[in-house]
Amino acid sequence: MRAVRKSCGWTAISFAETSVRADAPIFWPSPFLPNGWERINHINDPENNEIRRVRHLENGDYTERTGAPFTGERLQKLKEFLRQQGLSYDDGIEWTVELFTADGAPAGTASLQGNIIKCVAVAEDNRGEGLSGRLLTAVQREAFQRGCGHLFLYTKPKNGVMFRELGFYPVAGTDEVLMMENRKNGVERFVESVRSAKKGGRIGAVVANCNPFTNGHRYLMETAAGQCDLLYIFVLSEEKSLFPAEVRLRLVREGTADLANAVVCPTEDYLISSATFPTYFLKDDAQADRIQCDLDLQIFGRQLAPKLGITKRFVGTEPRDRVTAAYNRRMKQVLPLFGI
Repeated sequence: MRAVRKSCGWTAISFAETSVRADAPIFWPSPFLPNGWERINHINDPENNEIRRVRHLENGDYTERTGAPFTGERLQKLKEFLRQQGLSYDDGIEWTVELFTADGAPAGTASLQGNIIKCVAVAEDNRGEGLSGRLLTAVQREAFQRGCGHLFLYTKPKNGVMFRELGFYPVAGTDEVLMMENRKNGVERFVESVRSAKKGGRIGAVVANCNPFTNGHRYLMETAAGQCDLLYIFVLSEEKSLFPAEVRLRLVREGTADLANAVVCPTEDYLISSATFPTYFLKDDAQADRIQCDLDLQIFGRQLAPKLGITKRFVGTEPRDRVTAAYNRRMKQVLPLFGI
């Protein structure tokens, strides 16, 4: 059912999606609905018992539909479309846009989780029609409305040229994955924001999650500081940990305040962990930890270390942590290639 107009405004009657004509605003703060909108009431949907708006936009031969996120049958259809394109759906997705042809066939999709664009796909029959640009425009518009201006995406290296043409710039990559951002010289800006005014001949680094900050972390950092003129301590900024990033950063700064040659920095989005690394484009999820590790080391070795003059990286051992142990082994193989 569509919303019905009354003398006092618009009364929402339940249905499954919300529409808006091309010249109408995307967001409407009023409880009433403008011309061309429909409100969805999912009270009959056991998977979603709240009001949710989905936007339709007629433009050319395609219809645009968005959800935050999709659920139920619509989600299953989205997963099937992604599967046909060789991708899988990431459960953490918060918002999705889909494009449909005039006959209702799915033509393309893209999703957003935090400030990461995910699951960008266009059906083979609809490629070459500029749909990727339209999808990314929709995702970026949504991200900006949420206060996220600095966006990242992970993709297969063969897609790098396409995303470059759409305003994204490479950060680092491996044979399996390419990390890109929508900010030119973003890494350089990040480096300048953390660069210490302190000078030192021997510059080292520690990268840690510190969830929470422990005596073991303190010992590692104190030992490293004793072997360097300047030590950068990078605390992962991801929010997939028990303790929020801001709390972890503060605890490390307080716990190392007596180390005069140590500088504690957030990693923002430039150093990642297996907890936040997307795997939707990988054929073999079992390889995700290795691929994430290689990408992380490429970012550190090619971008951060040379720009900050880092020649040593210190790590702690965690014999019972399989992922950390594998990461440390890989680090010994890769970082010497960068003079570290």
